[in-house]
Amino acid sequence: MTARPPANCPVCSERLQVSQLGCPSCGTGLTGAFESCELCSLDTSQRDVLRVFLASRGNVRELERHLGVSYPTARSRVDDLLRALGLAATEPENPAQPEPSGLGADQRLATLRAVAAGQLGVDEARAQLGGP
Repeated sequence: MTARPPANCPVCSERLQVSQLGCPSCGTGLTGAFESCELCSLDTSQRDVLRVFLASRGNVRELERHLGVSYPTARSRVDDLLRALGLAATEPENPAQPEPSGLGADQRLATLRAVAAGQLGVDEARAQLGGP
């Protein structure tokens, strides 16, 4: 059994590029810049989910039945697969809390900590967080 190559560089985490191919029969080697297979980076369970999903023509209920899991779990597996392939939406479909425009989670947390420490007033914090 052959080992699966890593998808990302272990040093800088950038996507690795296929640069060498070899024939196991005669030993011939080819070196160059080759296009990699985006599906080849999926692990075995992700490939199984993809196979069943495609065979069922995208029916998540069929995927649920085949995997023996709940509908939310089957849907989560599809979402994981989409993320692994770089096809996930940039924003969640049903966010628990709408993201205030312009502020990341770290900035919101820092603002709330400043209020808790008494370093920032409530009105100033509301203005920073984009609240009413």
